[in-house]
Amino acid sequence: MSAQQVLFDIPGPKARIRHAVYTVLTLVGFFVVLAIIYLGFNRSLGEGAPPLFSAEAWAVNPNGQWAAVRWQPFIDPATWTDYVIPGLLNTLTAALWAAVLALVFGLVFGIARLSDHAWIRIPAGAVVEFFRGIPLLMLIFFAMALPLAVNQVRPLLGLPPLQPGTFQVSALAAVVIGLTLYNGSVLAEVFRAGINAVPKGQSEAAYSLGMNKVQVMWWILIPQAVRSMMPAIVAQLVILLKDTALGYIIAFPELLRSFSLIGTRYGNVIPAALICAVIYIAINISLSRLAIWLEKRNARSSKGCTKGTALPTTAASGTFGAPGSTT
Repeated sequence: MSAQQVLFDIPGPKARIRHAVYTVLTLVGFFVVLAIIYLGFNRSLGEGAPPLFSAEAWAVNPNGQWAAVRWQPFIDPATWTDYVIPGLLNTLTAALWAAVLALVFGLVFGIARLSDHAWIRIPAGAVVEFFRGIPLLMLIFFAMALPLAVNQVRPLLGLPPLQPGTFQVSALAAVVIGLTLYNGSVLAEVFRAGINAVPKGQSEAAYSLGMNKVQVMWWILIPQAVRSMMPAIVAQLVILLKDTALGYIIAFPELLRSFSLIGTRYGNVIPAALICAVIYIAINISLSRLAIWLEKRNARSSKGCTKGTALPTTAASGTFGAPGSTT
């Protein structure tokens, strides 16, 4: 019996007919949705629109979103230098800072949650669960309101309020703080799960060689945990990159806000949204490809280490010298 037959029964004639009907209905529904989207943004639906099956309804409406004039701003280099590129740089800057800080935050608190000391493990768990349970947008708002909170607390401590402009949180800093706290808490759980997934024999063998707990953690457990959890880590970093778009709420000039300004100025909301989505997809695919390359590189290095460790075994078996010689 083949593996395919083990997983599911081979469909009979009636089942194959049903599957074919379902496939056709799905394709028809998909094309109907595409047609509605096209006609809707082409302004060919609704009251006063031409007949649905007429050539006029399907022709490109000069006043619709698919007209060539709506796409012309993206041919102008000024659109890219004034809007797109600055927004992309701000997005990448916020994502880079937040990714580095979130990885550090996650690693520190993930290890802290595995501590044998309750006074370290319990507060670390409380911090992780607290920031993981709060919506990211609220964390960004809290970061922006931090100077106001400080001015309200200082009089309670007998201190005078800060002068205006003394302590401010920029939009970039607020986005980075919010992304770091939220994604760092999620990554803390990822690191904790990865470390716990390493076979216990690894740490027991390290302890038998005389390593202490810190050495076992940094030289044995963490490298293997990072290698095994690399897909989850990269997936969370992709989410972090997309979440930078929430900076739009606090007027952070990131990529989404730049394209919204383009759509407002030129009246091409749909072309701007499509090009913005393409840029986000390209960046996220690049991150995924980078993760695949790192995973393959780690696999090759692991094989190399395995082959390298085979030499002492050969020497220990008593085969020294040239091939075929004995001692």
